[in-house]
Amino acid sequence: MTPPDKPLDNPIELSAELLLRAYAAGIFPMSESRNDPEIFWVDPETRGVLPLDQFHIPRRLKKTVRQQKFRVTCNTAFADVLNSCRDVPGRKETWINPSILKAVLELHRMGFAHSIECWQDDRLTGGLYGIALGAAFFGESMFSTVKDASKVALVHLVARLKRGHFRLLDTQFVTEHLSQFGTREIPARDYLQQLSDALLFRARFPVGEMDEELERTLKDMTAP
Repeated sequence: MTPPDKPLDNPIELSAELLLRAYAAGIFPMSESRNDPEIFWVDPETRGVLPLDQFHIPRRLKKTVRQQKFRVTCNTAFADVLNSCRDVPGRKETWINPSILKAVLELHRMGFAHSIECWQDDRLTGGLYGIALGAAFFGESMFSTVKDASKVALVHLVARLKRGHFRLLDTQFVTEHLSQFGTREIPARDYLQQLSDALLFRARFPVGEMDEELERTLKDMTAP
């Protein structure tokens, strides 16, 4: 895959194919607000990554996962998760504009974009979504309306990434929320090398119901 010709502010229609080329080149789109029709390409000098073999789960969260306080699903409500990330209560503005929304929904239909959903009493209470390419997973956004819902979704995501033999979990930036799990910041050159290596492999994102191996992976991750 080749990158977009100019990773700069660009009013052109954002297609799913262009989005894949951008991720493969190490850049990603954002918008100033949900209603801004234009996008700009982000090429950070440093990048947030969460090493899968060093993923840390706080003790209290392990207990929450084991207690199964949420019913967790995969790819059953992708559009709802995407819209919830776009319209998180209390978040004044989000970077997911209609152009990004449309392209990401198309990537989901193509099998590249995936979501993890957390439910309570058939109510969507949290989740996340991202894009899988090669053996790299690009975490895009998460939301939560109930305590720990997005954190539980992240634990389940990592279990699926380990099950699918992924090599890179890109978080774009390091936040306080993500740092507790072991997310770290690395120079762009190191990130691009990790990305290049991950794109050489074809991982398989496990979708649908949990199988025995996935359950075993999750159990090992959340053992006391």
